[in-house]
Amino acid sequence: MFGMPGGIEWIIILIVALLIFGKRLPEVMKSMGRGIVEFKKGVKGVENEVEDAVEKKPDKLTTETRNKKTETDKEHIKEMKG
Repeated sequence: MFGMPGGIEWIIILIVALLIFGKRLPEVMKSMGRGIVEFKKGVKGVENEVEDAVEKKPDKLTTETRNKKTETDKEHIKEMKG
């Protein structure tokens, strides 16, 4: 029923876009491109953080680090309970 627009539909969409945006169309497209680039950078940063976290094995954490984390978690729970 509904799918990707064909050739004629794209032409109609472009004509409507030109009528609506006119001379601002290049600026709109430029800002959309910048937004896409920033989004991709953000996704790449998150992917890198996840990969770094996966590479560090939890077994290698010291007992001291685990205890500090547990104490900090307990403090946060107490604060939340009020």
